[in-house]
Amino acid sequence: MFDFGFSELAVIGVVMLIVVGPERLPKVARTAGHLLGRLQRYVSDVKSDIQREMQLDELKKLQQQVQEQAREVETSVRSQMDRFESGVGDAVTDLKSALPDGTAPIGQGVANTALSDAGPQLELGLDSEKRQSVPADKA
Repeated sequence: MFDFGFSELAVIGVVMLIVVGPERLPKVARTAGHLLGRLQRYVSDVKSDIQREMQLDELKKLQQQVQEQAREVETSVRSQMDRFESGVGDAVTDLKSALPDGTAPIGQGVANTALSDAGPQLELGLDSEKRQSVPADKA
């Protein structure tokens, strides 16, 4: 903090000895040491508070970046899901338009009946009005 050499400290000590006196000099030195210790602790506390505030600001910025990236990922996933659902819906519509109502394609009626009786059924919730069961082997 201050740049004092040994000679300057010796002069200060002699002046203090003359002004304060030899009886009270140890007490004054002890009090000055305590005050200097308090000052150092106060300065270190202020430094740590400033550092903590700076870290808090950095964490807030990092939190905002993470939230923004999470929103971007969420919108990306939602748009991909919407595209997938519309693609599946289009495929189901194409299949429904290609097949007569409620019947299987020609030549597979017996096979579909045999497969549906053979294993567990998976339910596809593609159409909320009509639910279709598909054999687990076909899924």
